[in-house]
Amino acid sequence: MSNGNTPAMANQNVQILPPAEEKKSFFATLTEDWWAVLIGGVIILAALTIVAVAEGFKFTVPDYKWATTDDLFAKVLTGPNLTLIAGIGVLFAVLSSIAIGLSGGSIKRYLAGFTLVFVVGIAALIIGGNKTINYYGIEYVVFALVMGLLIGNLTTIPDWLREAARSEFFIKTGLVILGTSVLFTDIVKAGLPGILQAVLVVSVVWFFALWLSRKLKVDDEFGVILASAVAICGVSAAIVAAGAIKGDKKKLSYVTTLVLLVAIPMMILQPWLVKELGIPEIVGGAWLGGTLDTTASVTAAAELVGPAALKAGVIIKFSQNVLIGVAAFFIAIWWTYRRSGNTAERAAAGAEKPGFGVVWERFPKFVLGFIVASLIFSFWIPTATGKSVGGILNSLRTVWFALAFVAIGLEARFSDLVKIQGGRPALAFIGAQIFNILWTLLWAFLLFGGILLATPDIK
Repeated sequence: MSNGNTPAMANQNVQILPPAEEKKSFFATLTEDWWAVLIGGVIILAALTIVAVAEGFKFTVPDYKWATTDDLFAKVLTGPNLTLIAGIGVLFAVLSSIAIGLSGGSIKRYLAGFTLVFVVGIAALIIGGNKTINYYGIEYVVFALVMGLLIGNLTTIPDWLREAARSEFFIKTGLVILGTSVLFTDIVKAGLPGILQAVLVVSVVWFFALWLSRKLKVDDEFGVILASAVAICGVSAAIVAAGAIKGDKKKLSYVTTLVLLVAIPMMILQPWLVKELGIPEIVGGAWLGGTLDTTASVTAAAELVGPAALKAGVIIKFSQNVLIGVAAFFIAIWWTYRRSGNTAERAAAGAEKPGFGVVWERFPKFVLGFIVASLIFSFWIPTATGKSVGGILNSLRTVWFALAFVAIGLEARFSDLVKIQGGRPALAFIGAQIFNILWTLLWAFLLFGGILLATPDIK
């Protein structure tokens, strides 16, 4: 006899459950931003701990500077110096491969690619360390980018090298460490003129660049990344902006390539114009600090003008660097509300009004590491301790940046500068940079030339 439960009926009583999702470990949930904060934090904490434990300990940093061939082999390509450089390579490889592995990447492929990226990056630092090259303001970032571009454009990049071409990861880690040298006390030295110039340049140039991008029919995602690069501090700001809007990495690579290519003539021509036009030294420094996109390029160019120009330029650039965090916050808010559409569109799509949670999700977390490091070294770490670890931290940060610029070159394509949106983003960038140069020169004269305010005493 049948019990009344046919196979079909039995199947109706069976509840089919979806496969359980594999629970991720805490480290597997970390984003690239948080890994940059962790690695940068570990490096900073290790340096501080060593100085605190070993009283009187002095870090030895690699030497990349040389004037003649004899110098090159006697100072740079020596056993001890190369061993020190290799030690940094091993440290970086271990720290970064842990992040890559726990994030689901291939450690084997990454380490193979990292080795090549590191060697090319160090080669760029050594070439850029030549006294003659340094005199003309051509820094290591140019050589790192060019070598990366040559490899990326003249060869087919294998998967193992592509795994290590992580420009954002490298530069984000370097930016966290950069926070230790961006001190609020230094910015105060420029007083009101420095703060006013930084705010006026960043805000006005940013909106002009976005306006020009729209006029040239460049999409807003491109425009925001481009505007941030021109207005604030080049590659670093571009990466911050891209993180805040979750921008296309291809567009970010395009903009960072433009930043470095345009910076080369600027580093050479602007110091020459300061001297030829008889621009006061401190005004020239403020001009360079507000227009050149990296602290290193400002330093190299301002040194060609004079010591007062160097101090003014670096302080202005630091003032703009501090605005990275402020810019990231406002860009994240603006982009979140802009993308959400108006009230009717949100209601039709069933979307809620974006709140703090959405802004927090878009906010680039590595900027927090930068800000925290800056605050700690500005107000908590004793000046003597800061100086003790400053040399090694700056050296390590420079290597992270060298790796980043090599990776940018590997990721970029010359043809993209013309092909992407008909080359209009490149025109928008160049047009915005020309406006930036003229607008910053005007305010450098008004604020540092004793016209609107007394010239700050930073000689």
